[in-house]
Amino acid sequence: MQRLIPTGEAACPVAFAEVPQAEPEPGEVLIKVEAFAPNRGEMFLLEHPRPELLPGKDVAGLVVQAAADGSGPGIGTRVVGHPAQGGWAEYAAVPTHSLAVLPDSIDSVRAAALPLAGITALRLLRTAGSLTGRRVLLTGASGGVGHYVTELAVSAGAELTATTATPERGERLAELGATVVHEVAAAQGPFDVVLESTGGPNLPLALSKMRPGGTLVWFGQASRTPVTLDFFQLLGGPERVTIQHFHYAGAPYHSDLSALVRLVEQGRLHPEIGRITDWAQTADTLVDLRERRIRGKAVLLTGGAR
Repeated sequence: MQRLIPTGEAACPVAFAEVPQAEPEPGEVLIKVEAFAPNRGEMFLLEHPRPELLPGKDVAGLVVQAAADGSGPGIGTRVVGHPAQGGWAEYAAVPTHSLAVLPDSIDSVRAAALPLAGITALRLLRTAGSLTGRRVLLTGASGGVGHYVTELAVSAGAELTATTATPERGERLAELGATVVHEVAAAQGPFDVVLESTGGPNLPLALSKMRPGGTLVWFGQASRTPVTLDFFQLLGGPERVTIQHFHYAGAPYHSDLSALVRLVEQGRLHPEIGRITDWAQTADTLVDLRERRIRGKAVLLTGGAR
């Protein structure tokens, strides 16, 4: 089968290779991948790839081999999955605890855009707690996670301010009901909750805009710049603020994937997809994602996507 493997080259980060077909473990199904979606974290890993790196965590496709232990769906079932790696291929082995069955109303393109960003958004909002009537600041909001957080938080009753680098990248978030600004300094606090994903100088600046007793959830460092907090300056800001580290990962993912599928099926969640193209264009698409030339998710088709 064909698989995309890392090259270590910035201009062409992946290339096709002919490899043996994936061999699923007893608790895994084998799916014929119809569509997959890259994530920003995977692009960082491709800059200096480990020898064992096989990219691909967000996939949708058709089960062609059921799990040997009897768990999970049978042959012919359409699914969305979140394997640990290996999804940028014609076939992928996916643990049955990390997939969800797709209804006929959801195509593989929208499904492939759901897993990592959607799971992150769900778990991030659970960490933040009830948002009804609360003022929330979301930094670095123009990516897949930001889109899902915005739609879910606004629908839950939050008064949400989202930061994006450009007006164009904030258009969709404004349509969803967010107040959009283009730098943290312009955000009008105070905020009960800050969801911070950029790091660098933005985290301490966002911290200074919080209410006493508020919570800042730190879930990324997209700027790739370390955070420095001045203890004495912190004393001059809001009192008793909690800073909480967050990372989305931790199987099983089945229940969260099923929840995301239900939300899409009910019309309550709408994946923002900025590019749909054949997986022959994966290398160029990864470069465009890295350079922020694509708004929302990019989805690559391996053939036969519904």
